[in-house]
Amino acid sequence: MTKITKKAKALAGLDREKLYSVDEALALLREHKTKFDETVEVAMNLGVDPRHADQMVRGMVSLPSGTGKDVKVAVFARGDNAEKALAAGADKVGAEDLMEDMLAGNLDYDRVIASPDMMAVVGRLGKTLGPKGLMPNPKLGTVTPNVAQAVKDAKSGQVEYRVEKQGIIHSGIGKLSFTDDALKANFKALTEAVVKSKPSGAKGKYVRKVTMTSSMGPGLKVDLSEVEGA
Repeated sequence: MTKITKKAKALAGLDREKLYSVDEALALLREHKTKFDETVEVAMNLGVDPRHADQMVRGMVSLPSGTGKDVKVAVFARGDNAEKALAAGADKVGAEDLMEDMLAGNLDYDRVIASPDMMAVVGRLGKTLGPKGLMPNPKLGTVTPNVAQAVKDAKSGQVEYRVEKQGIIHSGIGKLSFTDDALKANFKALTEAVVKSKPSGAKGKYVRKVTMTSSMGPGLKVDLSEVEGA
């Protein structure tokens, strides 16, 4: 007979339908934390169908408290831009050599940035980077003449959000080791950015449900009154 752990018993006793404030949700996640520093994650269920172009929700947001994660950045640039990207902290900078490296399967990056003059090279990586959500995009600020600033933004806590096929956006907002104020600031920044990104084709209720969880913790429904503009 399988033994039920104390944590499993405690989680089973939670009211899955209760709506929590952000403070209450964070307190519960800390109560059920494990020995490693878990990531706090937010899921937003939106009233959109991303199969339609006018209902796509995608953008970048800078989390004021950072992510607590070491973001690995690759940059396509030459000359001065390449030097500036390296000085800003890019993990890999290159041109055709970087393209060949990626085509060979070396894609261990969280963000790929390119200067505009490099798009003829980067364009050949569409089928390689696209499925992984890494293709540089001017609308997201990852194709820019100011590659140094883009690298700094990526390293300091800028994250991309993108609605999935089911109409859900998932994003980490920091670590459980962060203070409540730091996590609340990140929660506010993410949810405000998603609300401001409401597409023209969205009909009816836009933000339908918000859930907060940690890597090994329970999923807790957050009261929508906590989301400004929802």
